[in-house]
This record gives sequence, C-alpha cells and structure tokens, in this order.
Amino acid sequence: MEASPAGEEEQEKKKKKEGGGSFRASEHQHARYNPLRDDWVLVSAHRVKRPWQGQLEKPPPKDVPRWDPHNPLCPGATRANGEVNPQYEGTFVFPNDFPALQPDAPEPGDSDHPLFRAAAARGVCKVMCFHPWSDLTLPLMSLAEIRAVIDAWAELAAELGASYPWVQIFENKGAMMGCSNPHPHCQVWASSFLPNEARLEDRTQRQHLSQHGVPMLLEYAEQEARRKERLVVENADWLVVVPYWATWPYQTLLLPRRHVCRLQDLRDSERDSLASIMQRLLIKYDNLFEVSFPYSMGWHGAPTGPYLEEDCGHWQLHAHYYPPLLRSATVRKFMVGYEMLAQAQRDLTPEQAAERLRSLPEVHYKQRSKEV
Repeated sequence: MEASPAGEEEQEKKKKKEGGGSFRASEHQHARYNPLRDDWVLVSAHRVKRPWQGQLEKPPPKDVPRWDPHNPLCPGATRANGEVNPQYEGTFVFPNDFPALQPDAPEPGDSDHPLFRAAAARGVCKVMCFHPWSDLTLPLMSLAEIRAVIDAWAELAAELGASYPWVQIFENKGAMMGCSNPHPHCQVWASSFLPNEARLEDRTQRQHLSQHGVPMLLEYAEQEARRKERLVVENADWLVVVPYWATWPYQTLLLPRRHVCRLQDLRDSERDSLASIMQRLLIKYDNLFEVSFPYSMGWHGAPTGPYLEEDCGHWQLHAHYYPPLLRSATVRKFMVGYEMLAQAQRDLTPEQAAERLRSLPEVHYKQRSKEV
C-alpha cells in the first residue's frame, strides 16, 4: 500500500526531528573546525534572513581633505609630542607617540601565588603612513605605491625581527575598527615575547607538519586552489579565500602558493604580484557595499629574533583580513553574547560570502563613476 501524502509529510517531519533529511550547508546549522586556531565556529546561514532592527553604523565620511594641517599623520603636520613630520612623498615610518610597548620597561617582581603571574613585556611600536594624501586608501593607490608599502613592511619586519621574536604588522581601517585617523596608515609592534595568536598558530602548524609531513597552510592553499568554491581572487603566486572556518562575514585569508616563512623572504616578482592581488581584493571589498570597507588585517609569519636560528619550516606566511560588515554599509556583525561566552558564530556560509565577493567587478566604484 502506498503511503498517503499526509503520511509522507509526517515521515519527513519525523526525519527532521531526528536529525535526518538532506543536509544543505546554506540552510542547516553546523559547526566547522579551524585547524589554525584549534577551535570551532557555528555556521547558521538561515539567520541572515531575520529582520534587523538593531544598531546602524555611521558610514565613513566622503569628504576627507587631501591635506589637513591638524591631522598629525599629514606631511608637515605637528604631532602630539611636538615633532614636525617631514614633507614625505611616499611611505613614512616614525615611532608611535603613545606606544603600548617600550624597550626599557622594568620587570615585574616575583609572584607569590601561581594564580597571580606576571612577565616582562618589552618592545617598540611604530606607525607607517602609506601615502601623503589623507583621501586615499590602499585600493585607490597605484600598484607601484602598494609595492612600496610591501617593501617597507618587509624592511621593518627584517629590521625589528633581528632582535625581537615577534613583529606584528597590522592595519585598522575605518572608525568601525577603532581607527581614529582617516589617513592611510598601519602600525608595527615588535615584542620581546610571542603573543597569544602567534603561540597558538606556532603550535597548530608544528603539529600539522609533524602529523602530515606538509605545512598546514601550504596544503590548505593547494586544496582551496583545486576546490575553487571559496576562492575570491588568485594569480600565479597568491590566492585569497574566504576560509572554510571563517568567523567574520567576509573574512579572507591571503596565502602564497610557494612555501614562504616570512614577509622579508618574498622574491621581487612575488612582491609585485602581492601588490596586484591586494589591490584586487580591496577593490572588491569596497565595491561590495560601495563604501570604504572597514577591516582589521595583519601579517603572520615565522617568529624572528632567536627563532631565526631554529627550523621554522612548519610556518607559512599569511595575512588575515577581518571585516565587520554583514548586510550593508551600516549593518555589522557583533561578536557578543554567545560568541563571547561559548564560541564564534556566523550568519552566512563562507561559500556564499566568497561567491558574492568573487562576482564583484575589479574596477573601483569611484573610478567607474568617473568613467561614466
């Protein structure tokens, strides 16, 4: 006897209730493992359909002056410590006037209990301006200008890495990411210790090489280049993906195809192709919501200082991009509640995010409007 339509409906409901049925990542919640951080992220793609009545962010200003004498990052401007910037025409590096790390800080005393430990923390903090104009960002700079930024990064990484174990290059772009100044710039902090993220990535990459015989992110890049579904942009030397384990909505991972441990180890041609792929990615970011796209990004590579004498072959150079925007230029993803107290959660699949970024044009929306 054939089952009635009502009976089939009941069976389908029973399947769903028992966890059966056909799984679709774009519709059904699931957890994904992040081998680089040794943790999990909850993917709940169906939640992106819910209406939003929460906080709306203020879009970035569109009328940033090219030069402002009161902007401490501009050429010729006076900074808080009274120093006057030179009339620089390219990149400009100077010591942070309010550093989080200083080279001569005294050591804390011995702890009287294992629950109250402290350790020495020394280092230097620098600021690097990408360009003399305040109304430019990396995606609007020329390839030659971006290449100059990359060269300055590599030079700082080598210079500070000669004595410090960790050199963290990072850019906070946009007020939404805590950037207090619209001028295009980044920060470079060198520390006498390995920070938490560095120690974590060192452990997981070391374990992967030991267990599988190949650097984790080298193998991962090869897999993503073959699978294509999370690929955003690629060229002969680099690829950018929304990682399988991405936490932020449009988070990306920039990876070299060759085994490279540190930024300063890049070949001349790889620096050129890096400038190109960075520009392509950042143009797509801006084009997504036709706004100067906020993010925090940074480079991770093998430790330096005393680690230069050690085998760091388990490391693979990479850059993380963490943008907060979710639905529009004014609606962001909040990492609160469950994310802070349990584990990370995202509202659309990495595959959906990659497809949306991949389909965007590689001509900046501001330049398109000028052409019209």
